[in-house]
Amino acid sequence: MNRETAFEIVEEFVHNQNLVRHMLAVEAGMEDYAARFNENSQQWGIAGLLHDFDWEIHPTLDSHPQDGAALLRERGVPDEIIHCILSHANHSGVPRDTTMAKALFACDEITGLITAVALVRPSKSIHDVKIKSIRKKWKDKRFAANVHREDIQQGAVELGVELWEHVERVLHSMQRIAPDLGLDGQSASPQES
Repeated sequence: MNRETAFEIVEEFVHNQNLVRHMLAVEAGMEDYAARFNENSQQWGIAGLLHDFDWEIHPTLDSHPQDGAALLRERGVPDEIIHCILSHANHSGVPRDTTMAKALFACDEITGLITAVALVRPSKSIHDVKIKSIRKKWKDKRFAANVHREDIQQGAVELGVELWEHVERVLHSMQRIAPDLGLDGQSASPQES
């Protein structure tokens, strides 16, 4: 499976631009972690790109991502990527028994917090986000309240990376693709929903 084919799956099932941006952010984090662990960055990136592809058609924990697995199989997604995607959801019962699966879980929630911090910057640019800003917002449980900070901490632990090193790594990954995320400050228009 190549990235182009994976993105066609995204385009088929995902219409919410913010969800696409989230998946792109996770893809970037996964690619960079693959490089760090000397793994296949395309494979890891595809896992990140596809991890929430079925959220709009299966928007409950009873069905996401479990029910999406069959759709991925039909489209030729390799089993190791499907296993990884299934394991990013604690409720699925699929163990995170590979480094790729641990990285996906670790990258998922933190992208939401980083995005929220960028969006409250006057510039709306992720390039203006500093770790100290994320730390400050981390402490404010009302800020981005739907971001599960416990999952972010657990993800870093499972991956064997210090929490703030992990946050910084994912921040840099997202900065690398800022225009794709609508966080380059150039298009400071409201996020589409």
